[in-house]
Amino acid sequence: MTSYLTGLIGSGIGPSLSPALHEREADRHGVRLIYRTLDIDVLGVAPEAVGELVHAARRLGFDGLNITHPCKQLVIEHLDELAPEAAELGAVNTVVFRDGRAVGHNTDATGFAQSFARGLADAPTGDVVQLGAGGAGAAVAHALLNLGVDRVTLVDTDTARAAALAAALTSRFGPGRAVSAATGAVAERVAAAERLVHATPTGMVAHPGLPLPVALLRPGLWVAEVVYRPLETELLREARAIGCRTLDGGGMAVFQAADAFRLFTGLEPHTGPMLADLGDLAAFPA
Repeated sequence: MTSYLTGLIGSGIGPSLSPALHEREADRHGVRLIYRTLDIDVLGVAPEAVGELVHAARRLGFDGLNITHPCKQLVIEHLDELAPEAAELGAVNTVVFRDGRAVGHNTDATGFAQSFARGLADAPTGDVVQLGAGGAGAAVAHALLNLGVDRVTLVDTDTARAAALAAALTSRFGPGRAVSAATGAVAERVAAAERLVHATPTGMVAHPGLPLPVALLRPGLWVAEVVYRPLETELLREARAIGCRTLDGGGMAVFQAADAFRLFTGLEPHTGPMLADLGDLAAFPA
């Protein structure tokens, strides 16, 4: 039987559903796939140790790795090559080991775009406020602009990072398509926006809470989340309670995993059953 050894590097990834999603999909194809979590918190190492973990995985015969917060940008310098989408985004969420080389890919942008098309295709395409300008944030912002939103305003506690991402987006998509704003301007920016996208770890099991005051939400605001564990974050729960349309992070998680599975194995994933798997798996407490 054909077999694959893969894994996930990141912080607080114990509740991740990626192992089950990949392993169940492999079962449907009649191949064996083992998916291990390499949690830097459990290992007691800093995010900068991602390079050592990648090199160790390559030596141990892994076929590939997924990379998540906070290592999506830190991993780049430790790779031999970047696929075009990863180079463009400046972030990697999938590493494939092939022919002695470690190649970085990014499936987050396509994952978000597919989730959006499935869940909120008819949402207004006006101004968007996006919280978070890290690895996931870069991918989501690119996806939003490719989907036709007028402008993305990036807000991040690291103001330099938000400004750098806004500059990169402007260079690609044109003047005025992306700007950055200080965290103190969130209330004003959200009040003028039609959409709110959350792309930070806040709301994850390991990082509970809200990324902004509930008072800033209002009926009619479109709210999208990248966190999927739990599937209903506190942000989505509060947004739905006041009448916002929402998009949970489950679709993005499945579609980016499907694209990564294809890269790892060369097999075409079954996204319908994978979405059903997510609903089944997410029903269990993290």
